[in-house]
Amino acid sequence: MREIKRRRSNQRFAWTAASWIVLLLSPLAPRPLVAQAKPDVPDLSVVRSALKKYEDPYVAIHDGYFSTLGCVEIARPGGAGQVPYMPGGMGVHFLNVGLIGPVPDPGKPQVLIYEPEGDKLRLVAAEWFVPLSTGVKERPTLWGRPFDGPMMGHPPLLPMELTHYDLHVWLYKPNPLGTFASTNPNLKCMGHPYRLVEEAPKLVPEPKP
Repeated sequence: MREIKRRRSNQRFAWTAASWIVLLLSPLAPRPLVAQAKPDVPDLSVVRSALKKYEDPYVAIHDGYFSTLGCVEIARPGGAGQVPYMPGGMGVHFLNVGLIGPVPDPGKPQVLIYEPEGDKLRLVAAEWFVPLSTGVKERPTLWGRPFDGPMMGHPPLLPMELTHYDLHVWLYKPNPLGTFASTNPNLKCMGHPYRLVEEAPKLVPEPKP
C-alpha cells in the first residue's frame, strides 16, 4: 500500500515538474508568423528604376528639370502652425514646371533632389509637388501616403504665395526619419556656396471642395 502511494506521489511530482518546464520555456517558443510580420512597405522599385537616369543632372536638365540653386536645410523642428519638419537637409531641388498639375503621377515627380558631394551632385530623392493654384480640391496621396501641407512657399527659392502640398520620397539615400520624411539628418549642405538654412513653412487652410 505504501509502495502504491509512493508511486502516485512520484507521478504527481513528475507531472508538476514537466508543467513548470513547459511554462518556463513557452516564452522562447516560436511565435506565429502573423505576429512577426512587418508593416507593409510600398514597393518603390519601379519608380526608383525609372528615375535612375537622373543620376546624371545633365539628363535631368535635358528633360526639363532646372536647378533652384540653393541647398536647403531645416535648422529646428516645426512649431505651432508650421509643417512639423524635423531638423535635417532637403538638398538642391530641380523643378520641372511642365509636370505640375492637380493629380500626382507616381512616375513623374515635379522635383528631383540632389545632395552636394564636392563639386558634384548626387541624386538622393524625389518630391511630388502640387500647388493649390492647380485647383486641387483634396489632399493628394501616393503609395497610401498623404501629402504634407498645404503650406506656404519657401522664400527665397519659392514665393511665399506659392501654397502647395508636397511629398518627399528618399529613393536613393537612406533616411533615419523614414522614406517619406521631408528632411534627412544625414544630408548636409555645409560647404555648398548657396547653402540656405530655413525654418519650417507655415501651414495654410485646406482648399474647400
